[in-house]
Amino acid sequence: MSSILIRNATIVNEGRSFKGDLLVKDEIISAISSPGEIEQPSDAKIINAEGLLLIPGVIDDQVHFREPGLTHKGDIFTESRAAAAGGITSFMDMPNTVPQTVTIETLNEKYRLGSEHSLINYSFCIGATNDNLGEILKVDPAEVCGIKVFMGSSTGNMLVDNKEALRNLFKNTHLPINAHCEDEQIIRKNQEIYRLKYGEDVPVKMHPLIRSREACFSSSSFAVSLAKEFNTRLHLFHLSTADEMRLLSNKVPLAEKRITAEVCVHHLWFDDSFYEELGSRIKWNPAIKTRFDRDALTDAVKSDLIDVIATDHAPHTIEEKSGTYFNSSSGAPLVQHSLVAMLELWHRKTFTLEKIVDKMCHNPAILFNIKGRGFIREGYKADLCLIDPDDPWRVSGDNILYKCGWSPFEGTIFRSKVVKTIVNGTIVYNNGVFNEDYRGQRLLFER
Repeated sequence: MSSILIRNATIVNEGRSFKGDLLVKDEIISAISSPGEIEQPSDAKIINAEGLLLIPGVIDDQVHFREPGLTHKGDIFTESRAAAAGGITSFMDMPNTVPQTVTIETLNEKYRLGSEHSLINYSFCIGATNDNLGEILKVDPAEVCGIKVFMGSSTGNMLVDNKEALRNLFKNTHLPINAHCEDEQIIRKNQEIYRLKYGEDVPVKMHPLIRSREACFSSSSFAVSLAKEFNTRLHLFHLSTADEMRLLSNKVPLAEKRITAEVCVHHLWFDDSFYEELGSRIKWNPAIKTRFDRDALTDAVKSDLIDVIATDHAPHTIEEKSGTYFNSSSGAPLVQHSLVAMLELWHRKTFTLEKIVDKMCHNPAILFNIKGRGFIREGYKADLCLIDPDDPWRVSGDNILYKCGWSPFEGTIFRSKVVKTIVNGTIVYNNGVFNEDYRGQRLLFER
């Protein structure tokens, strides 16, 4: 493999921004210096990054790439391709596929699919059920990102509702537990209330009242209580309410936290005032809630109560998103647009660049103990993203890359654009052109 020399970039890394050069040799970051100090190798490809931002590749800790079994919505190739265009170099995929990833056999099959189809680096969660603890305990913690627990039946029949099974899981596992927390009993009660009022024609704007703040807090607080009882490593996925911030702490460094939390881009961007315009296109579980909740989540990112920003990328066809409230699917595609959406919030002075890089690049690596990635450091894998911070473009049908063909951001103008995405020292995305022959690597974990 040849070398890549990136010159005159504004490097955003580990809490600071500075002008510098970076040399990639084979798969590894070989040198970082002030401009002009790195001697140019004879075989080096030179990238003039004047005016561009250089950040570590984004690590998305929660995606649903739909393979196997649901590939009419998306698949590992199409969605990893869209992710590469969005500056994402690594992802962690969820187990609610067909078949569900709840055994060692199905987990190994997904890793085979990842090795054959993914343009970027990958890991796959094993899913928890009420009765598969034996399979979970067979997993090598150095090779798998974690366990996904649906403490609320968001998708399919993977709800873990047996309290004894949950206690045994929290007590015995050596893997991080990644929890989707919504109280199913509260949700079902709310569904019946609104069904009686509206029949099948429940307005989508009632979604955050059905999958309510109470449902989220009840389940999240239960998960936290179990984690505290057994000293379990718990990661709370896609928090959506101000109330849940009371369950979190910023008193110790991230590497020492036993209970951590994620927020998704859509909960930082939208609030319930958008339902009128976008309807079921912004129907997610957990639901997008009020501006008060969005502001609380934003403040929690700034104060480090929340540790990670991710996508919960979950494509559905536009037909599956249509129809009545009870028949329209929850979830939407996001990986192509997550980084540029966060950069738009930087342009609006909501977040700093350094904070965005912390939450999307550094912290997933720290939190999951990912080996050799997530930072611009000599000796680390060369997973990198070059961004033009001032090249406005509009999201439209002809530039959306998701297999499902639509985005809740359609029509939005973003001021920043991903220029190049480098995965393990290979340029996978370059100004709209893909290296579709490249395949990413399996993530490894220092546990």
